Amino acid sequence: MPSNEIEEEFGVPIPGRILPADQWARTAVKRLPETGPLNFAEVFGRVAPLVLDLGCGNGRSTLLSALARPDVDHFAIDVLPVVIRYATRRGNQRGLSNVRFAVKDAETFVSRYVGDAAATEIHLYHPQPYHDSRQAHRRLVTPRFAADVHRTLAPGGLFVIQTDNPDYWAYITRLLPHFFSFEEHPAPWPDSPRGRTRREIIALQRGLRVFRGLARRRDEVDPAQALEIASKLPSPTFRSRGPWCDLDRLERESS
Repeated sequence: MPSNEIEEEFGVPIPGRILPADQWARTAVKRLPETGPLNFAEVFGRVAPLVLDLGCGNGRSTLLSALARPDVDHFAIDVLPVVIRYATRRGNQRGLSNVRFAVKDAETFVSRYVGDAAATEIHLYHPQPYHDSRQAHRRLVTPRFAADVHRTLAPGGLFVIQTDNPDYWAYITRLLPHFFSFEEHPAPWPDSPRGRTRREIIALQRGLRVFRGLARRRDEVDPAQALEIASKLPSPTFRSRGPWCDLDRLERESS
């Protein structure tokens, strides 16, 4: 695609324009170290607020935020190498020196590679609900994960979460208030009313309801208390129902 062109996906523009090749950046982190945590100041070559995008897919939400906030660094991960290749290419072509992409699952990344109070924001859009009850143990949003997100956020830090699965949302809304001051965000995001992510775009075009939440770190809860709270809360063993299996398949096939 020529420089200065705008890409589209499902009829919705992907944030930013493709720049001439001499203005491209290098956004790929090809290999994470064996142990963490990461020194994000060394990764980006500066000290700046840090946003983490967990399960970033093809990078749409990361691009949107990084273009709007050049003074903020963005580290985005996904477990699928193929979508990180798309995300990296797009970050490179838009010259985003404040973005890095890496292949890693969110649970391992948060627990092993993110230090205490390292991030000002953490974003998680449409974690896989695993409709088969035999796969329920693979669901990401658990009490321990919530405690890890709480630990890695700076005081007053923000956790943004979104799903189109009402059963997952019912669990999330019961879990997060133990660690965060939580409020639902019923309207579309003002910066992207047609969808921040490819999954949200598909869901909205299919007429599904999208659930959005803003969770502000409860600073009166320290990390040790958060772990103690997590040990007493139930795992996400809910039964996932509805048309979302078809939506999952559509998203995979259109990747």
